[in-house]
This record gives sequence, C-alpha cells and structure tokens, in this order.
Amino acid sequence: MNYFNRLYLTTFNRFKARFRQKANTIALFYVSIVEIAITLLLGIFFIKFLDQMKVVITNGTNGWLLFIILALFIHFKNWLNYSGRKRRILNAKLSNKKDLEYSLFILISLPLGLLGLSLIMLEVL
Repeated sequence: MNYFNRLYLTTFNRFKARFRQKANTIALFYVSIVEIAITLLLGIFFIKFLDQMKVVITNGTNGWLLFIILALFIHFKNWLNYSGRKRRILNAKLSNKKDLEYSLFILISLPLGLLGLSLIMLEVL
C-alpha cells in the first residue's frame, strides 16, 4: 500500500463519520490536491534548475498548459482508482491495521506546505 493510498484511507475514514455520502469525494479531492501540489513543486524546481543551466525547453504559457493537462490527468486517474472496487479492496486491507491514521495537523499542513514551497520557489511571496 503506497503513501497516497494511506492518505486517501485516512482522509476517507476521518470524514466518513461526519459526512457519510461525501467522504469519498472529499478524500478523492484531497489526494488529488496533494499529488497536484507535488507535481507543481517538481515542475517549478525543474524549470528553475533549467533556467540556471541556460536551457530553454518551453515558454511559460506552454508550461502552465502542460501543468493543467497533468492536473486533469492526475484527478481523472485518482477518480478511476478510488471510486469503486479498489476502495473496497483497500478498506478490506486496512480493516486489521488501525495504526495508519495521520493526525489532522499533518493532513492540513501537507498540501499547504507543498503549495507554500511552490510559491516560494516561484518567487511570488
């Protein structure tokens, strides 16, 4: 079970008690946001690195368009993975392991920290 599966299940189990019908959607969007934030951070890192090396691959508009296409692909991939049978299989695997819970502080600070690092590397802040 990889890190994103554990993040998904932790988020799903946290919100299942409060938002019975929407827990799957909330967990899906959370994992998608984390994966997209990691993609953004890596993309900005490589763009800044290649700028330092004086390598020109693409312009800014095409780079942002590529990022948007990747973000849509990531969300679609997560939607396919976590919308049906795979979620039930992951829940069955987790039923005997209760120590996979992350604290609420980690769940909130992870995407915010990734986006903050991305903005710092982009030199917006």
